[in-house]
Amino acid sequence: MAGISVSLDGANIQLSFQKDDQATAVVMDARAARALVRAVGQLLTAIDDTDEPDLGEGLGDEEVAMLDVTSSAIEVGTDEEGQAVVALQAGALPPFQLRLTDEEARHVVTSLSEILSAPRDVRTSHGGH
Repeated sequence: MAGISVSLDGANIQLSFQKDDQATAVVMDARAARALVRAVGQLLTAIDDTDEPDLGEGLGDEEVAMLDVTSSAIEVGTDEEGQAVVALQAGALPPFQLRLTDEEARHVVTSLSEILSAPRDVRTSHGGH
């Protein structure tokens, strides 16, 4: 099984790759990480993956599209007015930013903390959200 994880290593960002029993990690400063995100985004745009379904394709009124995060990093910060901002790329979409109110940001943080505090096997047995 292959996996990629992104974490903080002090003031740097660590990008770790694992496939079967082989693992490697790359540590970079924020400037290098941003350059990597831009470069990967440009490459993904150039590929124009036609195997990816359109967002609205095959969805009924009640269904929501489920997209995997495809950016190598999820950036979290604030805008010029102090509102929380999350920047990422998902599926075949170009990179985008989500601006959250304080209440929305607190809800996301609380919900993710609750989810991550439970072991994965418990989370998968309950399914959904």
